[in-house]
Amino acid sequence: MAEAQEPFWRGKTLGDLSAVEWEALCDGCGKCCLLKLEDADTGKIETTAVACKLLDIGTCRCSDYGRRKRRVPDCIPLTPENVPMIGWLPSTCAYRLVHEGRDLYWWHPLVSGDADSVHRAGMSVRHKVLSEKEAGGPSKLPNYVVDWNL
Repeated sequence: MAEAQEPFWRGKTLGDLSAVEWEALCDGCGKCCLLKLEDADTGKIETTAVACKLLDIGTCRCSDYGRRKRRVPDCIPLTPENVPMIGWLPSTCAYRLVHEGRDLYWWHPLVSGDADSVHRAGMSVRHKVLSEKEAGGPSKLPNYVVDWNL
């Protein structure tokens, strides 16, 4: 009888993941694509309910993933090297969880086998945010600061 193979994200570091595994690790919550504000004096970062103009709010996926950095110069693509240094990543982020040696949540599509489980569990930003194209410009962002525990 063959032993059940352990899921690829267990026992690997982020740097050990293949490109396909790396992409599969994203749960599609869209939280990292929300605009953030940083207090110049304290360095405190606050999240807004305003999504990057490239985020498809219905699918919670980037509408131009391959060219996102060119189209949005502020975009910070996640890498095995920078994940440990990005303090604003949500506590539920699979990249953060794997880096910390923790397991994925039950609603993660890799665990549930269902790409929509993250949305049904209420753990994504689907239909909870507006696009930066609709937010009224950078000066309006403080009006959209949220303290969600998604």
